[in-house]
Amino acid sequence: MLRGLYTASAGMVTQQRIHDTVTQNISNINTTGYKQVNSVARSFPELFISAIGGDQPGSRPIGKMNSGVFAEESLSSFTQGDLRETGKSTDFALISSLGLQNPATGQNYVFDASGKSVQDDGSVVYRPQAFFTVQDDQGKELYTRDGSFHVNAAGQLLSAEGYEVLGADGNPVTIDGAVDRLKVDEEGYILNDDGTRSGVQLRISVATQPNQLVRDGHGVFEAPDAAAAGIRLLQNGDALQVRQGSIEGSNVDTAQSMVDLMAAQRAYEANQQIIQYYDRSLDKAVNDIGRV
Repeated sequence: MLRGLYTASAGMVTQQRIHDTVTQNISNINTTGYKQVNSVARSFPELFISAIGGDQPGSRPIGKMNSGVFAEESLSSFTQGDLRETGKSTDFALISSLGLQNPATGQNYVFDASGKSVQDDGSVVYRPQAFFTVQDDQGKELYTRDGSFHVNAAGQLLSAEGYEVLGADGNPVTIDGAVDRLKVDEEGYILNDDGTRSGVQLRISVATQPNQLVRDGHGVFEAPDAAAAGIRLLQNGDALQVRQGSIEGSNVDTAQSMVDLMAAQRAYEANQQIIQYYDRSLDKAVNDIGRV
């Protein structure tokens, strides 16, 4: 009976976390460059067995042991958001078609919402994602899809949160001349008044393993291990375009979020009713049967 209580309470905690995640997505529907977060739930005993190495080759399977669920992690969905034209010279958006095609077969990968594709041989391929590169006041390199930039009095190009926007050479970008005359081509090069490239290019970073990126708040991601995340600079031939005068909106699916919100609420209420049932059963066992 107590196991049932633990299972139902674990379900309530998990549904609460899912509810919180969906609420966070809904509250960021209008946040520029925001990437939707999806919660992943897993059976707690199976997660525990996996953590201690019980699912490794050579281990002896003993069957299922489902006695509760655990909100294992939250995965970011890096799908392209809709572009919104602003006309501002310091607004930028990235249009990416990176990694869509399998170089071995020439056919397109089929990615799920998390950007993952499982091949016939069981191998997993993640779709590379491109980001603007910014730097905080501690000199830490961060990555964002929020291209809503502005220029301060010193001519520095800054993100909406005040981070310095980096150039391809790793130095902060400084704008010379009038901001309204700023021109940037599709490869991120700042142009001179005569239309030639000035030599300054926005630093576009590509994460070949975006699942290794960690949200750092304020619409940015960081790579605790740049090698594991496969961070590299944009290369010639990469299917990516910089769009000036536009920003990328949130990729949150409003309709699906409302469905997920209602499903989490009803599952929470169902687990709550199970706990109430067990509570009444324990009450009878202690106060009624115990008197006999």
